[in-house]
Amino acid sequence: MTRDTPDTLGKGDVVSNESLANLLKEERRFAPPAELAANANVTAEAYERAKADRLGFWAEQARRLSWETEPTETLDWSNPPFAKWFKDGRLNVAHNCVDRHVEAGLGDRVAIHFEGEPGDTRAITYADLQREVSRAANALIELGVRTGDRVAIYMPMIPETVVAMLACARIGAPHSLVFGGFSSDALAARIQDADARVVITADGGYRRGKPSALKPAVDEALTQPGTENVRNVLVVRRTGEETAWTEGRDVWWHELVDRQSEEHTPQAFEAEHPLFILYTSGTTGKPKGILHTSGGYLTQTAYTHHAVFDLKPETDVYWCTADVGWVTGHSYIVYGPLANGATQVIYEGTPDTPHKGRWWEIVEKYKVTILYTAPTAIRTCMKWGDDIPAKFDLSSLRVLGSVGEPINPEAWIWYRHNIGGDRTPVVDTWWQTETGAMMISPLPGVTEAKPGSAQVPLPGIAATVVDDEANEVPDGSGGYLVLTEPWPSMLRTIWGDDQRYLDTYWSRFQDRYFAGDGAKKDGDGDIWLLGRVDDVMLVSGHNISTTEVESALVSHPKVAEAAVVGATDPQTTQAICAFVILRGNAAEDEGLVEELRGHVAKHLGPIAKPKRILPVDELPKTRSGKIMRRLLRDVAENRDLGDVTTLTDSTVMTLIQSKLPGAASSED
Repeated sequence: MTRDTPDTLGKGDVVSNESLANLLKEERRFAPPAELAANANVTAEAYERAKADRLGFWAEQARRLSWETEPTETLDWSNPPFAKWFKDGRLNVAHNCVDRHVEAGLGDRVAIHFEGEPGDTRAITYADLQREVSRAANALIELGVRTGDRVAIYMPMIPETVVAMLACARIGAPHSLVFGGFSSDALAARIQDADARVVITADGGYRRGKPSALKPAVDEALTQPGTENVRNVLVVRRTGEETAWTEGRDVWWHELVDRQSEEHTPQAFEAEHPLFILYTSGTTGKPKGILHTSGGYLTQTAYTHHAVFDLKPETDVYWCTADVGWVTGHSYIVYGPLANGATQVIYEGTPDTPHKGRWWEIVEKYKVTILYTAPTAIRTCMKWGDDIPAKFDLSSLRVLGSVGEPINPEAWIWYRHNIGGDRTPVVDTWWQTETGAMMISPLPGVTEAKPGSAQVPLPGIAATVVDDEANEVPDGSGGYLVLTEPWPSMLRTIWGDDQRYLDTYWSRFQDRYFAGDGAKKDGDGDIWLLGRVDDVMLVSGHNISTTEVESALVSHPKVAEAAVVGATDPQTTQAICAFVILRGNAAEDEGLVEELRGHVAKHLGPIAKPKRILPVDELPKTRSGKIMRRLLRDVAENRDLGDVTTLTDSTVMTLIQSKLPGAASSED
């Protein structure tokens, strides 16, 4: 994705010819390394096999798992778009991720190399993991957690987070992870929607060299209406900082879990048993609880992890730098890698603590062979300079991956050259919280890679680009990315709201899943992703709803009205820009802008803090009263405004433009 490609595309404004022309100029190509291609897990033949018999292909991948009852029916699509995959099969997800490897004689293999930000380390074998997950499962049962009960998890990046997830899966209690950077309000909303019975958290974690508390946000969240059904808070001691305590509700992990039996027999559940709910931003502002189930999800995460990274579990050391609170962490730290018996690194902290070479120091230390990270992180490392990774031995790396947003060709080339030594394939993966697993990506032993392009749907996946009328666009044209056939790891619904599931994903194009992303096909028919087309902003790989940020701003007593847009940003893909109308007696000053930024951070978390806030007298509105966000985006990106004839008062935009140099912005 080039930097002058618009990230947000309105309906009817599919992709400009100028944008397509810019992308079509990318002519660099990189063939797979010969040795990798010769020994690749997945070859070109997989595409043909999947095309000839798509359901047979996925049934074959399901057989890579351990089933108590083998499924006889691959897909029930009798009530579209509500899919049931492998519905008569029964399995236990935690058994597949842990016990079966121990039973196969691999108990001594390291599952997790944990690197804490302060420098503390742990090596956890599959046998260790089996013992810890069994203890945690027994602890949850002692707390009264039953099959089907929801458990909220609000944790730092530590091994206990993985153990907690697997313990929930082991007893059939769907987990709902909430990213530790989210505020108490955001946490409360997710606890309420999922109706969680237990919250698992920690006193805190380490971030940028100091303890960062988590438990206070849980305490605050549980004072809010709708959280009364939470019976217990299970607390991991990570930092040792003093922690407020509610007797009878709060329980220390080490006191409860450590005294449990190491024996626990996992129960098999139906393939469609809910595994987890993960919340993502919605355009209405209310987060959507994406529901994923067990058999299909695990089939596709395990297969794609095996195929896209060419994983050799006997020799590879894998590292995904995502937070486990996001879907990337669910699918490609916990479920996919562990189902495949991988050895992986989990790192708690930030890439610049205590120095800007920390990631590369970790790669060198553990001899990481596969690295999966986000374009935002790659661009940050580019900004810090080539000399930093050059100080470390990165020769162990053999496959590099990118996730979270389209990667611009310059960052792709930098990543391959400075991190991969010009020898590693780069797999640019497209997928979503909703898809559950990778959908579009090069295969490292097959695909001639194009910098900036996710390229081709993986074997067994049906995706294309269509125009406004749902017609497939010709090569060289742009439109909307759609998925035309169901896939095993697809979301089953939005938790508690089937109608919203239908309206959000299946109403725009009949019988096709609309991903919400703009895309183009190049002259070869390969797919290039162009970012969101709706009112969801993509900031550092995280989806943030404009409505949520607007609502947070308007909840401030000095703000009467707010409009928020995502403006193209070279560092974070999009930056949040807010235009606010102040209440009558509120004074416009630098202090107020910082106050508003802090207010949004308190309500939604630091990730949602606007980079720029501009107080204005009026907002551009159509005669029907709709805010013209397109014009605000044009202003934020210093573009010509174009047609303003539909505005009630076209002079509004002139006034806003005249104030723009005074807009307060921040780098943090």
